[in-house]
Order: sequence, then C-alpha cells, then structure tokens
Amino acid sequence: MKTTPFTSIHESLGAKMAPFAGFNMPIEYSGITDEHLNVIENMGVFDVSHMGALWVSGPNALPFLQNVCSNDISKVAVGKAQYNYMPNDKGGIVDDFILYHYEESKYMLAVNASNIEKDFAWLQKHATDGVILENGSDNIGILAVQGPKAKAVLQSLTPVNLDNIPFYAFEVGEFAGVKNVIISNTGYTGAGGFELYFYPENGVTIWNALFEAGKDAGIKPTGLGARDTLRLEMGYCLYGNDIDETTNPLEAGLGWVTKLTDDKKNLPSREILEATKINGPEKKLTGFEMVGKGIPRHGYEIANEEGKIIGHVTSGTMSPALKKGIGLGYLEKAYTAPDSKIFIVVRGKQIEAKVIKLPFRK
Repeated sequence: MKTTPFTSIHESLGAKMAPFAGFNMPIEYSGITDEHLNVIENMGVFDVSHMGALWVSGPNALPFLQNVCSNDISKVAVGKAQYNYMPNDKGGIVDDFILYHYEESKYMLAVNASNIEKDFAWLQKHATDGVILENGSDNIGILAVQGPKAKAVLQSLTPVNLDNIPFYAFEVGEFAGVKNVIISNTGYTGAGGFELYFYPENGVTIWNALFEAGKDAGIKPTGLGARDTLRLEMGYCLYGNDIDETTNPLEAGLGWVTKLTDDKKNLPSREILEATKINGPEKKLTGFEMVGKGIPRHGYEIANEEGKIIGHVTSGTMSPALKKGIGLGYLEKAYTAPDSKIFIVVRGKQIEAKVIKLPFRK
C-alpha cells in the first residue's frame, strides 16, 4: 500500500488503519463520534494526502477546461477555486473535484484518490495543442484543518492574512516557516477551516507546528470515518456512493455547477445534460432522516407506504450531532418533497423515515 507523509505518525498515535484507494489511511483515533463532535466544537486535522493533484497549463488551458469541466471556468479568477465535475460521454460523471486557478493559464484539479489515474487518462484523451498536463499527485501533501477554532490557530502560523481569503479562494504563502504552501478556504465538513497543500518533505514540520499551536484549542487528529459522517450531515456527495460513472449529474443535484455555455460545444454528454435540464430529472438525490429505529446503509431499498420500491440509499449513518439515522438516496421525483413519508427496507422490514431539506446540520 502507498503511504502519506504522515503514515508513521498515524501509526504511532494508535490510529485504526485501513486500505483506502491504495493508501494505508487512518479511519479513526479516539473514535468517530468523538472526532466528529470535536471538529464541530473545536478543530480537527485530517490527512488527505491520498487525494490527487492534476495540473493543467499552457495557452489553451482555459478553452480545454471549458470543454471537459461542467462549471464555467472563465468565471474563476486567479486565486479562486470552484467546485466542478467532469461529465463522461454517457451522461455520467468521471469525477467531481475542486479546480484552483493557480496562475494565469495554470490550474490545479484536486481530485478523488480512487480516480487519479482515470481522471488523468480522461484529460489526456481530450487534450488539445497548447495544453500541458501533469500528474503531480505524488509530489503533494494535503492537510484539512477544520472547525470553528481552526482559523485562529492557523493564523498564528502564517503572515498571510486569512481574513483576506474568502470561501473558495486561496493564497500561496509561508506557513509554519515553510514556503509555497497553498492555503485554501475550502473543506468537506461544513465546520469551517482551511486546507493546506505543500511538498511532502515539509509535511511533518507543518503537522508538528499545527499540533503545538493548537494544543489549547482542542486540536485532534481526525480520521476518514469522521470525515464521512461530517460530509454526510452537510449533504455533500461522495464519489463512489452518491455519484459515479452511471449517475446523471442533474439527478444528483449538480445542476448548479452545470453551465452549458456557448464555448462548451464539445462538452461530453452535452445533449444528454441539455435534455435533462429541459425535461427535468426522473429521480433526485434526496436527504432523509429516520423516524423509526434503524441505521440506513448504502444499497438499502427505499419503499413507499404500499411497499413499492421507489429508490435506494446511497449513503447512511447514525448522525453523531443529531443522534438519529440520516441518509441520502435516489427517489422517484414524486416522493422528494420535504416531510414526505418513506420507508427504508432494513433486513426485510420497512422502517419509517421522512424527507429532509439539506443540510441535516444547519
């Protein structure tokens, strides 16, 4: 298995480790619920160095990206970031990612760990003259520092004024004495905070500085288990669960990042996306919470009162913050209004649930 700059630290801290996207990653340290609540109340540090960093540059970088990315890249100024996905040619999703406009005619795509090679091959397949592609995934480390106390702790370690970095923006500067760190006001938890991108050899220096500066702020190392429960409470999609190669992005609620502008003539699946926008999706990714006792899990069927199957669960858990079962699932459109009564089929039993307007954690 691959390792990150922090694997030996995770092991020394007694983290429960498991394979994830080919990496040996920490799932939990003190427990998922404890880590989850600490991020909401204080701050947590996630090692997400397994994620990919794909660089796109050259004089034709912008028109190229316009024709492979769903969102309108022309609106992203240098120093800004944008949520995006790459549609495939069958109406599905190659991957979802955050795009960073790093310099004039130079962009970074922060992609899902399990999709790095696939994404890079897709970009290569569609590349045109004047476009330079680089898979920089092995030459970058990433820490997500999240929670209401994260900003103050981070500010103590950098001369960069974090108040001048709005949501979905970033600066490149010094952090903990390390040069050329991308300090990005992004995250996957809904708890606020920043993500740090740096060369792997500087990872331990940054980790140690963070935990020294945050020792009075409740800082804790946090695993991928809490990362998943935190994102689910916010209703954020997880690739491989809620979206994949077969998912129509408009059914997944991604119409807001589907900009079919005139300069996207060669966008894969454009005709399918246009038709879905005109006709409306047949089903929708919908949030629900359990009324009866039970925990929804990926793959469970969803039924109506008469027992007819009307959808399936894509993500589900016992919410650490809300103390109830919550989930996401694709439902027939007629059942997606808030407070609609639905039933999750758990080991042959129908357990009542109701549709909830996202996010779960307000």
